[in-house]
Amino acid sequence: MSTKYKITRQRMVALLNEDLAREYQAIIAYTVYSQTMRGAAFTAIAGELEVHAAEELSHAIAIAKQIDYFNGTPVTVPAKVRMSDKPTDMLRFDLRNEQETIGHYRERILQAEAMGEYALSEVLRKIIAQEQEHLMDLADALGIPAPQIE
Repeated sequence: MSTKYKITRQRMVALLNEDLAREYQAIIAYTVYSQTMRGAAFTAIAGELEVHAAEELSHAIAIAKQIDYFNGTPVTVPAKVRMSDKPTDMLRFDLRNEQETIGHYRERILQAEAMGEYALSEVLRKIIAQEQEHLMDLADALGIPAPQIE
């Protein structure tokens, strides 16, 4: 394992708090978007976004538990939620957020394993599996191929 990924417990807490703020952002965005999307073409995806909101809440709880394990305090403020009155914009915002989240979690797994924190890496792997499903649902709703993760 590359020393590039070796970080301190304090740095891991800071990074996990950034991840937690993004999970809060996702909960809010999915909740608001699911209730404000208009048009018959978006009825099915709006229902799916409600499911995503609940899954993001479970991710937030899992991340908060890991922050507590590292003796940190979970943040209480979400990352900024972008708004639009256009359903396709909302879906694109969510798609981009999922891409970023997956990329961050992939890096966090490497960092956790470099620290010997394999339980954390397993928690993150489970979250990534759901985040990738969200990404695929959003891409399908937009009628585009699933984008690459950076």
